Amino acid sequence: MLFLRFAIATDHYVIDATHVAEVLPWLALKRLPAAPAWVAGAFSYRGEAVPVIDLTRLATGAGAPERRSTRLVLVHYPAPGPGARLLGVLVERATDTLRADVSAFQASGVDLPEGRYLGPVLDTDDGLVQWVRVDQLLTDEARALLFDAARDALAEAPEALS
Repeated sequence: MLFLRFAIATDHYVIDATHVAEVLPWLALKRLPAAPAWVAGAFSYRGEAVPVIDLTRLATGAGAPERRSTRLVLVHYPAPGPGARLLGVLVERATDTLRADVSAFQASGVDLPEGRYLGPVLDTDDGLVQWVRVDQLLTDEARALLFDAARDALAEAPEALS
């Protein structure tokens, strides 16, 4: 299976490539007032309001650094298919892919309620790589808040980031 590889600080992670719609450079985003700190904002992508989360801030409390290798990954949320929405995910050093057998991933041994999106790990020559489960990135409440807030914010400023 093919994965998009990226980092959060010094740790390595992957997202199943079937979830990835497109990988974009860092873009200017419309801020969403009163949203949690890990919400980076929203932008209009081909006429669709797309909320963006900062995965580094969600995981560590510190925002993703503004580097050339920091990318905005558009993922099919919660999963590829007819009911999927686009969700933007800011990630660090998203410049590589990894091909691995799904069965080679093992349970991490740690179950954190706030990090339910953190899946099994794979031991590679570069160290452990952890699978980020896209479908688990948002709680039901956060999903409703983000998609509605993104739509509303961009509707108020239609010229913003089209």
